Amino acid sequence: MSSPSKRREMDVMKLMMSDYNVETINDGLNEFNVKFHGPKESLYEGGVWKIRVELPDAYPFKSPSIGFVNKIFHPNVDELSGSVCLDVINQSWSPMFNLLNIFEVFLPQLLLYPNPSDPLNGDAASLMMKDRKQYDQKVKEYCERYAKKEDITKSAADKETDDEDDITDEDTGSSDDEIAGHADP
Repeated sequence: MSSPSKRREMDVMKLMMSDYNVETINDGLNEFNVKFHGPKESLYEGGVWKIRVELPDAYPFKSPSIGFVNKIFHPNVDELSGSVCLDVINQSWSPMFNLLNIFEVFLPQLLLYPNPSDPLNGDAASLMMKDRKQYDQKVKEYCERYAKKEDITKSAADKETDDEDDITDEDTGSSDDEIAGHADP
């Protein structure tokens, strides 16, 4: 059980057997998404994020790549890419850590204790240091807007077409009852 591939399988299986919803990408164990809930008693409580995990070939000797798929307002998460700035993942990773550590300890700690002095999102860091009340409000707005269960089940393309989907059959004058191939007058 000492080879990296066996360890990868074991860690991914542990994550799948825990309370986390794991969705593999390309039928492999190198890339997958995990449904992650904001920690209780935090500004992020009630939020649900899809976290993309990419395991390098050298995992667990090399750290996984972790990123938020749906938006989050946080000083240590890049708003555009979702990349996470977390020392324990980026710099001090050890093979002693596993995927459960990331979702049960590291990410909750990141959300509970943001570090505005080492930001990936300068706007969030600046707002947090200058106006904590406004920062808290913006975090909650992002949770409401981008971190609901339905947000993690949709792809980005689905979200862009949502506005078009709001058009009903009555608006277009069409109906499912019409005969296929029937010419419009």
